[in-house]
Amino acid sequence: MADHTTEPRITLHPHTRRVRILAGDTLIADTCSAIELREKGYPHRQYLPREDVDMSRLSISSTVTHCPFKGETTYYSLSDIADVAWSYERPVDDMQAIAGLLAFDTDKVAEIVE
Repeated sequence: MADHTTEPRITLHPHTRRVRILAGDTLIADTCSAIELREKGYPHRQYLPREDVDMSRLSISSTVTHCPFKGETTYYSLSDIADVAWSYERPVDDMQAIAGLLAFDTDKVAEIVE
């Protein structure tokens, strides 16, 4: 049965709560400038500014995926965790607020939102 609600599929919620990303005991990111992306059928995702992520620990992965609602992704890996984060470098028009921000796979790292 089709979903006939008028609510958008994706909503963005900027906030100032502290968000930390840890790989084991190693702090990968720490910010109070995240945007929470809420997409129907998926867990909420925190998108973090690069300046608050230790980008020296990440390398670009060869994995690429495409979401019709957000755009094409660039994936990033830690030395011991593949495809741990992703970013939409050139998202679709409605998602420009997350351009260049990183989201982390919470099945692979710990995400603490305070």
